[in-house]
Amino acid sequence: MVYLPAEWENQEFVQLVFPHKNTDWNEYLDEAISTFITIAKTIAKYQKCLIIAKNLHSIKSLFPNKKNLIFVKIDSDDTWSRDFGGITVKSDNNRCTILDFKFNAWGKKFEYQLDNQITKQLKFKGLLKSYHHKSLPFVLEGGAIESNGAGVILTTTKCMMEKNRNPHLTQNSIQNKLIEYLAAKKVLWLDNGFLEGDDTDSHIDTLARFVSEDTIVYQSCDDKNDVHYEELKKMKDELALFTQCNGKPFTLIALPWIKAIYDEDERLPATYANFLIINGAVLVPTYEDKNDQKTLSIFKKLFPKRDIIGVDCKTLIRQHGSLHCVTMQYPKV
Repeated sequence: MVYLPAEWENQEFVQLVFPHKNTDWNEYLDEAISTFITIAKTIAKYQKCLIIAKNLHSIKSLFPNKKNLIFVKIDSDDTWSRDFGGITVKSDNNRCTILDFKFNAWGKKFEYQLDNQITKQLKFKGLLKSYHHKSLPFVLEGGAIESNGAGVILTTTKCMMEKNRNPHLTQNSIQNKLIEYLAAKKVLWLDNGFLEGDDTDSHIDTLARFVSEDTIVYQSCDDKNDVHYEELKKMKDELALFTQCNGKPFTLIALPWIKAIYDEDERLPATYANFLIINGAVLVPTYEDKNDQKTLSIFKKLFPKRDIIGVDCKTLIRQHGSLHCVTMQYPKV
């Protein structure tokens, strides 16, 4: 049986692609690199971290301790590994196959040709030897799907039906593709939910995430004057109607709201739902908000056997993504 592993299952490594001067990070490149270093060092305390960099020598020199770090020189357009990284399915005999979907920068919004080749480059360079590799003619980003590891895929209509991703396919056709490629037993479609400043057309990993087979955490909003209030309330109502493969409803856990953060006049898509689960720990985005500590406490209750680590993501959201968006885990073979 093939399935899409849940993020809390055992991992081999996490992929990071470092920013460089030819990316949109250039205006505050040192701040961005500092955040990526923090993420890489944190991951490396628990498991391997694959660092992809255009300027490999200079990035490598920033890590005096290279334990659990793997470095490779590959050029990139940007840094969003979650969306151009390989999506790995697993079979009962531990055979792992990396599904190399097409990436077109969220419906051709930005440059993407280099990013679309990164998984193939990793294969050619021998860094994915333990994995089988399959290229697929279908646009799909890792941030667009959530798996509970038991056959349920959670996604959003706004993203999957965006006209420049797979324009020739109907919603039913796309659902059939997800069932075929990811061996899904059930696909749950959220019609509501968004964050201002999000370029991804409402990726699920900014809104609602599985933390166990039967539990979903979701980004809530308790400010009735906020533009997100009604939409996120409707999203919660939708989630409450969803059921597992056994017909039982999911347990829902609300994540606290984050006070609006702006870069000049532009609102940024801050969300606590963009956390990363790794072996032995959960990395949770923080934003110097009054609810940071409350959120960390929620995750400590959800993952009592894992370390809960806050990572300052104020710099990441300036490019409209957060912690989960810049990472991609690969299951242990």
